[in-house]
Amino acid sequence: MKTFLFTSLSALMLTGSVVSFAQAKGIAEPVAPLAASSTETLVAQAAARPLSQGQFVTVDRSHATTGGARIVEENGQRYLEFDAAFDTARGPTVQVVFYNGATVPVNLAEADYTVVADLQRFSGAQRYRLPSSLNLDSYQSVAIWCADFNITFGYASLG
Repeated sequence: MKTFLFTSLSALMLTGSVVSFAQAKGIAEPVAPLAASSTETLVAQAAARPLSQGQFVTVDRSHATTGGARIVEENGQRYLEFDAAFDTARGPTVQVVFYNGATVPVNLAEADYTVVADLQRFSGAQRYRLPSSLNLDSYQSVAIWCADFNITFGYASLG
C-alpha cells in the first residue's frame, strides 16, 4: 500500500511539474474551464447535421498536422469545424483552404484551391462559416496551407 501511494504521489507531482514547465516554456497553453457560452456552442455543434468528415494527415514532415475536420449544416448554414484534437505547426500566413483533389500536394497551384479563411489558432476546436455560394462538390479535401511559402502542412479528405 505504501508503494502504491508513494508511486501515485510521485507521478502526480511529476505530472504537475511537467505541465508547469511546458506552460512556462510556451510548449503548452493553459487550459481554461468551459464557460456557459462554450457549453452552449458545444450543444449546438452536436445538433448540427454532418455532411462530410475526415482526419488530418501531415504533408510536410516538418509541419505536423493532426485532428479531425467536418462540414456540418445547422439551421441552413454550413460550417467547417476542426475538433479539439486539431493541432498544426506554427507559421506565417497560415490559411484554411478547400482543395479540388482527395490528396493535397506540398505546393499548390492557384487554380486548384479556394481560401476559406486565415487559420484562427494552431490547436483546438474551431469553426468557420462557409458562404452559401461555395460549391462544396468542387472540393474533396480541406488543407492547412502556408501562403507565404506555398507549403501544405496537412489535409483531411472529406468523404
